[in-house]
Amino acid sequence: MTVKTDIEIARAANKRPILEIGKKLGIGADDLLPYGHDKAKVSQAFINGIEARKSGKLILVTAINPTPAGEGKTTTTVGLGDGLNAIGKKAMICIREASLGPNFGMKGGAAGGGYAQIVPMEEMNLHFTGDFHAITSAHSLLSAMIDNHIYWGNTLEIDIRRVVWRRVVDMNDRALRQITASLGGVSNGFPSEAGFDITVASEVMACLCLASDLKDLEKRLGDMIVAYTRDRKPIYARDIKADGAMTVLLKDAMQPNLVQTLENNPAFVHGGPFANIAHGCNSVIATTTALKLADYVVTEAGFGADLGAEKFMNIKCRKAGIAPDCVVLVATVRAMKMNGGIAKADLAAENVDAVKAGCANLGRHIGNVKSFGVPVVVAINHFTGDSDAEVQAVSDYVASQGSEAIVSKHWADGSKGSEALARRVAEIADAGVANFAPLYPDEMPLFQKMETIAKRIYHADEVLADKKIRDQLKAWEEQGYGHLPVCMAKTQYSFSTDPNLRGAPTGHSVPVREVRLSAGAGFVVAVCGDIMTMPGLPRVPSAENIRLNDAGEVEGLF
Repeated sequence: MTVKTDIEIARAANKRPILEIGKKLGIGADDLLPYGHDKAKVSQAFINGIEARKSGKLILVTAINPTPAGEGKTTTTVGLGDGLNAIGKKAMICIREASLGPNFGMKGGAAGGGYAQIVPMEEMNLHFTGDFHAITSAHSLLSAMIDNHIYWGNTLEIDIRRVVWRRVVDMNDRALRQITASLGGVSNGFPSEAGFDITVASEVMACLCLASDLKDLEKRLGDMIVAYTRDRKPIYARDIKADGAMTVLLKDAMQPNLVQTLENNPAFVHGGPFANIAHGCNSVIATTTALKLADYVVTEAGFGADLGAEKFMNIKCRKAGIAPDCVVLVATVRAMKMNGGIAKADLAAENVDAVKAGCANLGRHIGNVKSFGVPVVVAINHFTGDSDAEVQAVSDYVASQGSEAIVSKHWADGSKGSEALARRVAEIADAGVANFAPLYPDEMPLFQKMETIAKRIYHADEVLADKKIRDQLKAWEEQGYGHLPVCMAKTQYSFSTDPNLRGAPTGHSVPVREVRLSAGAGFVVAVCGDIMTMPGLPRVPSAENIRLNDAGEVEGLF
């Protein structure tokens, strides 16, 4: 039997008109802004009208540290959402939008896989509804207005050596990490060093994803610090008078995007910060709106639980006033073998000993998530080559950690393959056993917050930061920012800052290279190790194989 590819399955989908999907949720045609026949934005007026409704149960899907073997976190998120609907529950899915950078780099699509996908898959992985372009444009407008203010007299007395607002583009481009701008003479402004981040690392992205509405978004944008004067006085975006125009550019982007799964179940796809360099969760407005529309909301946080789940708990839940009722931790037999030292080329062969050796990474994540007071279920995302003995080894290990593992075959069988997982997750969520609490209190000093994450989540011995960084953190505390949570920018491949150190390492250090204050978003970023906020393309980027076929269809993206 020929196995269909993800894109073949997606193209064969029996999609329903998006107005029909909205009707399932009680969203009328007047409250949907269609983008074609299969996607639409939900109006702010509708969202405002359902604020008083009771919220449903929140289920977070996270995973072990990613490996080249694949874990399938988004696939499991979609499969679980479909499974909940299949057993008679009213469920919605909330995931992030895809960035063009990794799609043309090495990651590929970000809409699930097999028979657990969100459609339209191709459009979601390309321009979609233009949200990322709007964020890039709003960010670029502020950049231009800062330079323009300096050029026309600099009445705010900005020290051009202390402009901290970097530019962004939604593409992997290492050549832009550090640049010199405004060369070419007096008419082009004052020469200065600058640099680019990828759009998903923009504070504008974080503000949009954490804002409750357009008014809140405009305030957050205005609160962003863009530069300092010679005497270190902060200059805000509102001082540049850019916040109003930026909000105008983001007016439509602020509205959640409604799409559907292959099984015609509703999904919000909105926002897209990466969890290795940003807070890694879909938008607060999408999640809180979904909680008013469904009895169960399945959302995901980026990369492994040490990054995405930690930031979901400590940043998103804190800011939005929400809490998960259950956490699903995704693992695969193949990834366990890879953590156990097996090369990718040898993963097909049964190796129970390697599975057992690699389970330490899974165990670390189980313990970490439980430390937030939330029950954990491990979803074994099934691959056709997994042997019964290997699956049993994972299940036995999970049981030894005081949790339970459930095999889910959603990739191959859609909701039929995820019903067992869905039933158990619903039981736990309904039981009300979660007793969620963030890892640290607001009043804890900033550096101590970093140490708390490093020691309790990464199991490191210490955080290394020079006097300049510590003094900067103290200065921010004195300016009234000490209550903010911290966002650790760190490699996704390891608990440590060494991407090659798999498993569950201990005894390592976490070097903090740089700290950034995201005053509008409401957190402090700690850039750790060699992590870059502007990725580069791999030696052979995916873009080399992406093209249109004779039928005008996209090939090579997935």
